[in-house]
Amino acid sequence: MRFLGAFIFSFILVLAGTQAAQACTNFLVTPGASTDGSTFITYSADSHDLYGDLQVIPAGVHPKGSTITIYEWDSGKRLGEIPQVPRTYAVVGHINEHQVGITETTFGGRMKLVDPKGIIDYGSLMFITLQRAKTAKEAIQIIVDLTTEYGYASGGESFSISDPKEAWIMEFVGRGEWGKGILWVARKVPDGYVSGHANAARIRQFPRNDRNTLFAPDIVQFARDRGWYEGSEADFSFADTYAPADFGARRACDARVWAFFRRVAPNMNWTTDWTDGKPDAEPLPLWIKPERKLDVADMMDLMRDHFEGTPYDLSKGVGAGPYELPYRWRPMEWKNKGKTYFHERSTSTQQTGFSVVAQSRAKLPGPIGGILWFGVDDTALTVYVPMYAGILSAPHAFAPETADFKTFSWDSAFWTFNWVSNWVYTRYKDMIVDLKVVQSGFEGSYISEIPEIDAAALDLYKRSPRLAKEYLTKFSHERTATLLSRWQKLGQELFMKYLDGNVRDEKGNVTHPPHPDHWLDRITEERPGFYEVLPMPGQLQEGE
Repeated sequence: MRFLGAFIFSFILVLAGTQAAQACTNFLVTPGASTDGSTFITYSADSHDLYGDLQVIPAGVHPKGSTITIYEWDSGKRLGEIPQVPRTYAVVGHINEHQVGITETTFGGRMKLVDPKGIIDYGSLMFITLQRAKTAKEAIQIIVDLTTEYGYASGGESFSISDPKEAWIMEFVGRGEWGKGILWVARKVPDGYVSGHANAARIRQFPRNDRNTLFAPDIVQFARDRGWYEGSEADFSFADTYAPADFGARRACDARVWAFFRRVAPNMNWTTDWTDGKPDAEPLPLWIKPERKLDVADMMDLMRDHFEGTPYDLSKGVGAGPYELPYRWRPMEWKNKGKTYFHERSTSTQQTGFSVVAQSRAKLPGPIGGILWFGVDDTALTVYVPMYAGILSAPHAFAPETADFKTFSWDSAFWTFNWVSNWVYTRYKDMIVDLKVVQSGFEGSYISEIPEIDAAALDLYKRSPRLAKEYLTKFSHERTATLLSRWQKLGQELFMKYLDGNVRDEKGNVTHPPHPDHWLDRITEERPGFYEVLPMPGQLQEGE
């Protein structure tokens, strides 16, 4: 009983101690679309007051009558208690010991559908389901059962749900004052295809007699009863009924999926009609077939997108400053002379608390086959470290108890990476080059050593699963500690090299590179003639 109490208390802290993100990005890759048969789902947890840490929940066996206290992931508000199941599975962040992964993006939808009496919020739903599901399809049923029994307390959500063999998109809203449970639809991404979602509902029309599509039986009738839909069953669109896309949903949300699609299938001749908000534009497809198969390095790179090479390129324009900074400080919208304007919102953004690439591999046992590539802060400037699904504890630098959003610590990867990133932002074009050398060195090293780590862990697993888990835990802890030390040193190196707006050359000599021509043009054009150096009567000429 003492162990059970400690575990339940730990689980409460997991849910209560983290401010959940409401502006996130997910990409999904099926086994047939990856180079090695892996399933991938990604997640960037983007919130301006989110501390990035790694939650590790141990497996458990629970006595009859055990309960879980539910705290809302966003606010920490106590929502209620639900019964615990007899056995729960180990969870590392957003993947469990059976290689089931769940990530999310929030789209909100009709606010009337938020159940004020619901007990299960979307954050709790992810972590509780991960503790109970052995497959993606089983996870979907658990989500439906939990919300039906205890009520759903949040707004509209898109979930990515994966296992070693398949990936699903599940979208749902609550029932508001009209009952418990959710209005939902889930679609399996066809093997060989990829999909994505980013804070806008993506499932529109869907088939009714297809084993790869699941949905609430009354999903259409409920909308008819409320006067929200009058058409046929076949024409019914979940997204257009329960979360109609406004301009923000297209440009700030679907544009991130558009950027992902155009990069993995560039020859499909993508237009910007939908993301530009043209009234009659066709929505983005729910999934596409990539033109080449993707590996884990591709997934990391795709999460680092700033719309480079597109009309939305954040490194261009006056907002990027002289050093092509692909970020815009908030707020995203502003008013000027009676009109509302906006900044672009790319996949990579400064306010990310943590991000993941969850990898599931069918040929290996769950604790070894599942890898959560985990990074904190801005996806473009982070380093993704392999956290095997079998690890027994989080590395100290990623552990929730190391620090929090109000407590700075050099032991914290979140604060170390933010310290480096915020210095890089001041002269991005130059400093990002130096950072990428170190970043790519770490990630390349991790990727290259995975086969060796897999083999050693598998050999141990055959003798004792516990020995394999201890080995993998040591591996992830050691790699994280080395990374933290090097990243702190990198910050010192960048601080010295770019001190006071100068740039030290390879010999350590201070130099003063000129501002880019495009920036000097803006300065002189803003105040014509004002900064011009004028000749003075009697002044010495050059060389005199």
